[in-house]
Amino acid sequence: MNNIKFYSTEWCGDCVRSKKLLEKMGITYEEIDIDFDKEAYKKVSELQNRKPRIPTIVFEDGSYLVEPTDVELLEKINSYQS
Repeated sequence: MNNIKFYSTEWCGDCVRSKKLLEKMGITYEEIDIDFDKEAYKKVSELQNRKPRIPTIVFEDGSYLVEPTDVELLEKINSYQS
């Protein structure tokens, strides 16, 4: 699992939770703070019909999760590892 883009902010508690889970699973990702990256904010906004929520995690196949629960994120990780 390569090329994961993790859109977040410094103040997001759900982002911290999801990052910890990815790190626990040994999954690497590129973190992009949408508070400081206008293009990243625009991308997240476009994915979500102009209502950006974080974390937004974009996978190498183009699929993405928005504010995933731990179960949803684990299911996605496991689908890649199968």
